[in-house]
Order: sequence, then C-alpha cells, then structure tokens
Amino acid sequence: MHREHTPAEPVDLPTRRAAGCPFDPPAGLAELRQRSPLVRMAYPDGHVGWLATGYSTVRAILADPRFSSRYELIHYPFPGGPEGPLPPAPVGDMTGMDAPEHTRFRRLLMGRFTVRRMRQLTERVTEITAEHLEALERRGPGADLVEVFARPIPAVMICELLGVPYADRARFADHAHTTMSMDVTPEERYAALTGLVAYMEELVAAKRAEPTDDLLGDLARDSGLTDEELVGIGGFLLAAGLDTTANMIAHGTFALLSNPSQAEALRADPDLAPQAVEELMRYLTVAPTGIKSALEDVELDGRLIRAGESVTLSFEAANRDPERFRDPDVLDLHRAAAGHLGFGHGIHQCLGQQLARVQLTVALPALLGRFPTLRLAVPADEVPLRTNMNVYGVHRLPVTWDDGNRPA
Repeated sequence: MHREHTPAEPVDLPTRRAAGCPFDPPAGLAELRQRSPLVRMAYPDGHVGWLATGYSTVRAILADPRFSSRYELIHYPFPGGPEGPLPPAPVGDMTGMDAPEHTRFRRLLMGRFTVRRMRQLTERVTEITAEHLEALERRGPGADLVEVFARPIPAVMICELLGVPYADRARFADHAHTTMSMDVTPEERYAALTGLVAYMEELVAAKRAEPTDDLLGDLARDSGLTDEELVGIGGFLLAAGLDTTANMIAHGTFALLSNPSQAEALRADPDLAPQAVEELMRYLTVAPTGIKSALEDVELDGRLIRAGESVTLSFEAANRDPERFRDPDVLDLHRAAAGHLGFGHGIHQCLGQQLARVQLTVALPALLGRFPTLRLAVPADEVPLRTNMNVYGVHRLPVTWDDGNRPA
C-alpha cells in the first residue's frame, strides 16, 4: 500500500546513484515510489510538476493522448539544462511530436520495421558479429569492448539500413560518434553535427537521383516526404538506433560479467538469449527518463495533474517496481520480463526495438561463447559510467581473457 505524499512538498528528481551500484537507479527513486507512484516535483526552472515512478502510473501516462511529447510544452527536469522554453522538435524527430504529425511519420516507417523484416536481418547481424569477434581475438587479450565490439555492430547495421555507401561509413560513423561524445568540446560537437547534417543532405540527394534498396532509398522513392524531412528522419534513426543499442551491448556485458551465474546460464544455453534480452532491458533501462506535458486536467492516482504541468517519467523506477516484478533488483535471465518499459510504451514505443532485439540476441551469447574466460580488466568501480548523459551505460569497458582459451 502506497503512503500518501503531501502535494505541497515538491521533491527534487533523484539523480545520484549509490557508489558501487552501477546497475541500480538512484536510491531516492525507490523511496519516493514507496510513498506514492506520483508525487509533486520541483523543476530546475521553478516549475512545479510531477514525478511518476510506479509501473502502472508510468504506463498509463505513456498510453494517454492527453499528455503531450512536444518539446516546447515540457519543462526540462535536469539541472544545468537549457534556459527558457525548449525549441520545438527538429524536422523528423518523432520523439518530440504528437498526433497527427507523429502518426504520419510513424505509418511511413512502421512497415519497414516489422518483426518479420527485422528477423530477416538476423543472418547479417550474425555475420557482422562474427567479423568483430574474429578481429577481437586476433588482437589478443585486453580491449575496450565499447570501441571494438559494442559500438561497431550497431554502427554497421544502421549504415546498411539507411543505405550509407561503404566508402562513406568511416566519415559517417566519426561524425555520429563525436556528436554523442562527452570527451569533445562544444565546438567540436557542433562541427560534427553540422557535418552529419551536410552528409545526410548529400545522401538524400543521391537517393532522390537513384533510389536504392534500403530504407532511405525506399522513402525517397515513394513516401512523399520532402528532402528536409528525409534528412531529419535519417538523423533521428541514427540517433535512436546507434547510441542506445551500443550502450545495451556494453552495459549488458558489464552486468553479465558482474553476475557470473547469469553469464554462465546464457553461455550454457544460447537459446535463452531472447528472454535474457528482455530481462536486461528491464534491469538496466539505459534510457531511464521521459517527460510529458498535460494538455488538459487529468486525474490520476487520486491526484489532479493540471493542464500545462510537466510529468517526469522514471522508466528505471517503473522497471524496478515490486508491484509489477518480483525481486526487481535481482538480475534473473529466467524471469518473464515481458511488459517492461525499456522500449517505452504507447505511440512513442521504440520504432527500432525489433532491430535492437536482434542485435542483442545475437551479440551477447556470441561474445560469451567465443570468450569463455572474458572478464573485466579493471575493478568494477573503475569502469567509467555515463552518469551525465541521456542514455546511461559505460564510456569504456576494459575487458580481458585468457589467450587461446576457446570453447571446445
């Protein structure tokens, strides 16, 4: 039974993770969820809105069209964010759209991201994974798994999906990596973003002139989208499909190596992979937070959310809600974790979730099977975490293994 929390006492959004707990949400989230799944929250700009931490509450808001995803209507929940109202979503950024604009874009893309079509890519994902495992073994023990495995696999897949020519992939990947890196200056990040947009404009022009058998080629041929919309969609799919999947591969490996019995269970039974991926998505929740704005007064959980008030959705707290998942703080690859919110819910549920599932289902058991002695090369508390980024995970994952130790 949740205890009531006085609406006149807005809380701050908990963001500090406990030392030595790289896979757990900030501890304050569980305490707030125990009080009530929906509490008043103070935003850095002075706005007083809400924080949703309960699974049922978060899921209900995600499915409710009375809540908007438009950036210009929401208040930013994290300190150090932009001053003043946020600008509207860039053209093609579906995350910041509502219906009917969102519906128009989503309908065009849904047929190109079906479960059947993504499963057809399994053979190609398997080939790419094998190529990177071979390269990893050739270089010998000791590597940053992010650089040599977790990031390259989704980078190759998104390039092939969009139709980026092989000769351009190094340039494309370099721009994409720089825009998401915390180790560069703002000027370097802006230059990379400008370069990425310029490249996407070149690519769209090429697809218009000679459509190819890939996603951008298909859209250029018969979608009715403008060049600006195609450029925006390309950038959106890049951002959505690269960073999150790369972090799930790396952070998922970190979690498995930190839970040897779970790693061994997956190594012993690769057919467990689809179920394991769902549990890792729930347990890690690398995209931990969402934001909505009420378009009208909404009564929920006995509280009245006024029109114009922002609601911060803690997916990581919802995915650890004991009212939905038994022993939620335990990583259990045999758990039936279906229904987790790691891919969101409702009309904005992750468009590329099936592609992400394919990559994770192939990459994780293949890595563990190829390197039975794979382990961290540094103490777990020395692995650098992405605590100040929208997508949580690791900046680097130093690993090693016993040279020549291959499965029989």
